Amino acid sequence: MLPGAVILADGNPDPDLLPDLEPLLRSVPFPRDLYGEACVLPELAVVGRRVLDGDGIDSTALSVVSGAMDGIERVLTTQLRPGDKVAVEDPAFAGLLDLLGALSLVPVPFAIDSQGPDPDSLARVLASGVQAVVVTPRAQNPTGAATTQARAVDLRKVLDPYPSVLLIEDDHAAAVAGAPLASLHSRKRVRHAYLRSMAKALGPDVRVALLAGSPDIVARVESRQIVGMRWVSRLLQRLVVAALDDRTVMASVARAEKEYARRRRAVIDALAAHGVAATGESGMNVWIPVREEGIALQALAVAGWCVAPGERFRVRSAAGLRVTVSRLHGEQALQFAAAAAAALRPGARAATA
Repeated sequence: MLPGAVILADGNPDPDLLPDLEPLLRSVPFPRDLYGEACVLPELAVVGRRVLDGDGIDSTALSVVSGAMDGIERVLTTQLRPGDKVAVEDPAFAGLLDLLGALSLVPVPFAIDSQGPDPDSLARVLASGVQAVVVTPRAQNPTGAATTQARAVDLRKVLDPYPSVLLIEDDHAAAVAGAPLASLHSRKRVRHAYLRSMAKALGPDVRVALLAGSPDIVARVESRQIVGMRWVSRLLQRLVVAALDDRTVMASVARAEKEYARRRRAVIDALAAHGVAATGESGMNVWIPVREEGIALQALAVAGWCVAPGERFRVRSAAGLRVTVSRLHGEQALQFAAAAAAALRPGARAATA
């Protein structure tokens, strides 16, 4: 990486768009909680159910975990065994692929487009025999796909004949995703887990995510949690309750969601003006299909732009680059688009030699 390069590879939110939680930290009560307290702060259960019910998520069984990936790991380890097959989006979040490898689970890819999972591709994967499916309903990482309501109807028809296949929905961006939630859960599903993280909206260090789903799954996750980390910091839980109930904080989150959408669209439009196709219906990332990732990465690095190689996210899908656009705006967006167009032109290899 060249000194002074603009980092567009980290997947981070813009710190300037995160709400100011310091006033809340001063006001959040800090009682002397002891061992043996409930895993879920009662106040968080009330507020969490209000939030989830508003999006049509059944929150009857509710728990709290330390972020979406922590929740996914806990669900997988309590429900699956090494060697089991897990259907994943292709491309998929690199952290998920790494997690599956660490758990000795086998990723089985299905195709996605800007509207979410491809129904025919998912149907083939389900017919081949998988024990679980992990989907990102919006702010899909790395492509920015967002499942539409119409697509969700088709996907539920595909999933319903397999009610015992575990469905995990990773709604990691939620309040700042820039797209409505279209859940794939239906009443026919026997095993389901939905995760809503607070990290993208309130800050990565707010390691709190709500877990809702099948009562037996939620109960098993809690039981396993109790013999390990025991609980998610109740101080953090109280902070989330205060944030979700604070009008100033939630107004800040709403503004951030609109700004991320504006920046994402500005980058896609700027790329299109140079004849470069890119996708990004939601979230903080844009996906640029390329022929050869290495050449494009090198050319962009020489021009002062650091983006993420698509290889980290792909199983079988075509090459691409993931660009985090959360902090890319104004003149920078135009400059990046011009650099990307130059990097993708024939002869870019010679230009970087």
